[in-house]
Amino acid sequence: MSDYAIKVEGLGKKYLIKHQASGRRYVALRDVLAEKAKALFSNRKSETANHKSVEEFWALQDVSFEVKSGEAVGIIGRNGAGKSTLLKVLSRITEPTKGRVRLRGRVASLLEVGTGFHPELTGRENIYLNGAILGMHRTEIRSKFDEIVAFAEVERFLDTPVKRYSSGMYMRLAFAVAAHLEPEILVVDEVLAVGDASFQKKCLGKMQDVSKGGRTVLFVSHNMGAVTTLCRSGIWLQQGRVVKTGPARQLVDEYLTVNADTRQTVVDLSTIRRHGDQGRRLQIKKIEWLSGLPLQHGEKCSLRVHFHTRAEVHEVSTGIGFSTLEGTRLLSYDTDFQAGHRPDIAAGSACYVDVNLAELPLAPGFYNLSVGCRSGDAFGLDYLPEAMQVEVIMGPKTPGYIAVPGAGVRLKGDWNWNFGPS
Repeated sequence: MSDYAIKVEGLGKKYLIKHQASGRRYVALRDVLAEKAKALFSNRKSETANHKSVEEFWALQDVSFEVKSGEAVGIIGRNGAGKSTLLKVLSRITEPTKGRVRLRGRVASLLEVGTGFHPELTGRENIYLNGAILGMHRTEIRSKFDEIVAFAEVERFLDTPVKRYSSGMYMRLAFAVAAHLEPEILVVDEVLAVGDASFQKKCLGKMQDVSKGGRTVLFVSHNMGAVTTLCRSGIWLQQGRVVKTGPARQLVDEYLTVNADTRQTVVDLSTIRRHGDQGRRLQIKKIEWLSGLPLQHGEKCSLRVHFHTRAEVHEVSTGIGFSTLEGTRLLSYDTDFQAGHRPDIAAGSACYVDVNLAELPLAPGFYNLSVGCRSGDAFGLDYLPEAMQVEVIMGPKTPGYIAVPGAGVRLKGDWNWNFGPS
């Protein structure tokens, strides 16, 4: 008999999407009520339904795979590939339309902030509630209680209703409960993006411990470095179907190669995960690659960072950084290298700043680009640690062997501010 923890056979999930019929004006609530009233007095069906068409959308189609007990598997794919829908089906949150799922062992899932938490209960009460949902006895939960609280770092707020927690506190406690109550299968979605960098690293280490302890981990992430660090195997989804399965590193390399959009020179950043003040006063809006993509080793690199101020900001500096997919910072460029380039910017300004690098020293490969702005020496206005992934290819000056610059190298670039229309 196969030693599997998860077995998925011919899985499909269909949703029905309603569309307003073409040529029909917007239907307000009063229109719906009027149609219903007419139908009551005229013994006919409401015409409102006729003004809408229904489309079938298959979020998952004929998905089949098997995960062995104790295996850590990463699920990768672009937005809309069906990753989160798959995890919801595996976590018994959503019923499949067709196919079959076999699970061996208790499943703990962390799919969105606060999954399984009751907002009116305290952190302490929710720990016991989640343990009970997993089928654990109170003595088992109590034996893990101190470890959960220490990991989540919420000791001071343990007896506070979780509805008053910040999203970060909520997430720390939710992850700590899911990871420490020893489920046989741990299912984790991209929700770790809510936490800061140190918390993400802490969670990744805990998931590695869980996997090494013989339990199964199913991990969805857009962070390819995290996938290759944690997982030995991977599943690549595209438009609801399995494209390929195999070793995580090999799968990630192929996925990045196929999905490297070398022609998208303007990248919208308005919905990207951000830190610092999170764009409340100044928000980075987009990156424009003036020198084109992919980048070439040893060649000129030029980009424009567009941002908008919502409040007056002082002594503004900005910078970009290149890191490995595993998160190791390799190069940083920032305006602080040019004395006097810390302008004050009025509220409601649409601005951009150009950076021109005479020679890019990065070896061919894929890298994460970060971009940020700060006020003065410390206050982070907006910081996007993973704004996008960029590819560096061989250039005319690339020798047969080149070394990647070491971590933390800061190089001088030619920066130009512009405070006109963005």
